[in-house]
Amino acid sequence: MDRRQFVAGTAASAAALAAGTAQAQEAYPSRAITLINPFPPGGAADVVGRPFAAALEPIVKQPVVIETKAGAAGAVGAQFAAAAKPDGYTLLVHIVSISGFAEMDKLFGRQPKFTRADFIPIARFTEGPMVIVVNDQTPYKTLKDLVDDAKKKPNEIVFSSSGLYGALHLPTALFLRAADLQMRHLPTNGGGPALTAVLGNNSQVLVSSIAAAMSQIRAGKLRALACFSNKRAASLPNVPTLKELGYDVEFSLWVGLFAPKGTPTEIVNKLRTESKKAADTEAFKKAIDNIGDVPAYLDQPEFAKFWDEDAKRVEAAVQAIGKV
Repeated sequence: MDRRQFVAGTAASAAALAAGTAQAQEAYPSRAITLINPFPPGGAADVVGRPFAAALEPIVKQPVVIETKAGAAGAVGAQFAAAAKPDGYTLLVHIVSISGFAEMDKLFGRQPKFTRADFIPIARFTEGPMVIVVNDQTPYKTLKDLVDDAKKKPNEIVFSSSGLYGALHLPTALFLRAADLQMRHLPTNGGGPALTAVLGNNSQVLVSSIAAAMSQIRAGKLRALACFSNKRAASLPNVPTLKELGYDVEFSLWVGLFAPKGTPTEIVNKLRTESKKAADTEAFKKAIDNIGDVPAYLDQPEFAKFWDEDAKRVEAAVQAIGKV
């Protein structure tokens, strides 16, 4: 082989390699995608993530699997996803509380296990109001009933949550501060167990997403006393807001999709495109409507901007609660 043949062969090989690399990149996804649910079944991330996975699967023509990695109010799953290979095959479905973990670690003088910088926001699916509920074994018919009794019995009434500084603890603590109340805290490892606790009367009070509590509200097992939104929720039009009742507290629970930092731009863009298609399907919209949540889709640029602003509110809430 002379030099010209060698150079030509090398150039052809390089071109073939480049074409093969491009083809491999274009093939994403070529195998199953895993969505990490960082909470036990039944929480907001789960009830939104599952219909999203079902809607995404036929679009990407690959299995989309929910893998539950619960613990520490959603921190365990988030840490797992942050450390995953950034190839688009391990993604995270998380909620508002993802913004508070680093601030909580700082509060206790610990090195944060992960920060918001460890994730690329892909899309926000929903942003629904929170609601204060009590179980049907309590006598409380209005928020005033609950507040009046709690003032008579400090630290006797129990509220459950998804864990310390989690998405259900933060709004509850803000309400208790605004109402000058003291209740006992029963932290669990997720919204599902927190809901189970109040249904079983191990706790009497829960601040939940409407999506997670709606089926039990409809069944009469839970009574909704007040919402944390700035206006009444469309799914609970007869339930007043905290602001209507004189408490200047507002909090919402959103659900979004994240990829580990370092995920290639072309994969992020593919995920943006396909996530939007999935969120626009009638099946996904109907599922969100059935659980009483509010569709509030944001594509990556808008979601990133929203996340920056929302994180400030969450971090301020953690600071306001302080060490507990």
